[in-house]
Amino acid sequence: MAEITTVPFGPQHPVLPEPVHLDLELKDEKVVRAIPSIGYVHRGLEKLVEKRDFKQFTFVAERVCGICSFGHGWGYVKAVEGLMGIEVPRRASYLRTLWHELSRVHSHLLWLGLAADAMGFESLFMTAWRLRETVLDLFEETTGGRVIFSVCKVGGVRRDLTGAMMKEIEDKLKGMRKEFRAMSDIFLHDGTIQSRLAGIGVLSLQDARDFGCLGPMARASGLPLDYRCADDEGAYKDLHFRPVTEQAGDCLARVKVRLEEIEQSIDLILGCLENMPEGPVEVPVKGFPPAGEYFTRVEQPRGEAVYYVKGNGTKNLERFRLRTPTNGNLPGLVKILQGCDLADVPNIILTIDPCISCTERKVLMKTFGLGKMTLGGLFKKPETRLYPAVAPAAPAGFRGRV
Repeated sequence: MAEITTVPFGPQHPVLPEPVHLDLELKDEKVVRAIPSIGYVHRGLEKLVEKRDFKQFTFVAERVCGICSFGHGWGYVKAVEGLMGIEVPRRASYLRTLWHELSRVHSHLLWLGLAADAMGFESLFMTAWRLRETVLDLFEETTGGRVIFSVCKVGGVRRDLTGAMMKEIEDKLKGMRKEFRAMSDIFLHDGTIQSRLAGIGVLSLQDARDFGCLGPMARASGLPLDYRCADDEGAYKDLHFRPVTEQAGDCLARVKVRLEEIEQSIDLILGCLENMPEGPVEVPVKGFPPAGEYFTRVEQPRGEAVYYVKGNGTKNLERFRLRTPTNGNLPGLVKILQGCDLADVPNIILTIDPCISCTERKVLMKTFGLGKMTLGGLFKKPETRLYPAVAPAAPAGFRGRV
């Protein structure tokens, strides 16, 4: 009988973009069990809601993560707007949707580059990140920032798009699409990539449900879970959105979902530009958030994030709480690592696209003096939430992927 060997993996590792530690229990080269330890990043962001007023905290919420900063700002202001009963103008809703989908393209391209780099495919890594620069340039042109945008506010958005800006976005995205498709073909058909990803790290549909997986990780296993199908989510209902799904549930399926979502996001952005309504981009905000609670959700690039706020009638909220998608995907990661080869561990971890800075955005008081904390005491099995995967048929000539 082979002896079990424990191999530490992370938090500092050449293929890991963020600090996560795993104790891998091995028999020969097979993983028998993976024991994660989290808690390397302590920033206390949620506590700051008591020291910054409800408008100022928008800038703090954006800094939960640099990759999906716009979505965190949007999720926070959506929750405050719901608590205060504020309805934002339609143009602001379209602009938020446009910038959010640009963030998705940015995030997925960044991830595709990291995945290529982990497999030693340096030219593919550079191609993905060069295309990502096009998106960052568009952010800089339209919001003034490349990572933190500070464009979302309670009541709408701080900036509007001119006709010239809208034309520039359309032209650059159409030009980028051709290069992206050439890169996508390599991910889908190159023999080396196929051998490293196909049939590796399989997560079944039932396991995706049982472990409460979210985002591309869930959709790659055939679970059509996407909050953009909800009625209250930006302009997606007007754009006849449908989630992208695959059935295989392996690493390659998770790559395919993100590749298709980049194409879909480009279509959604072009649809926003073509159907952009006229009118104001913000409404006046009077008074303070009333006593009460409100929560909402946003479909981040990695999956559904939950935003909760509690008001007390003053300018400072009493509570802000955030549940990030990586928080829900880590238990599924532990499941799919069981039985895999040690050499496949880096690729499997990368295909769930973990964002540890999002996950560890607050001080975990229980970790002080207790050493490592495993997932057993941190995660509960969440209720699976399915949103309608079938949208109404698009009108003839309407731009947007259906």
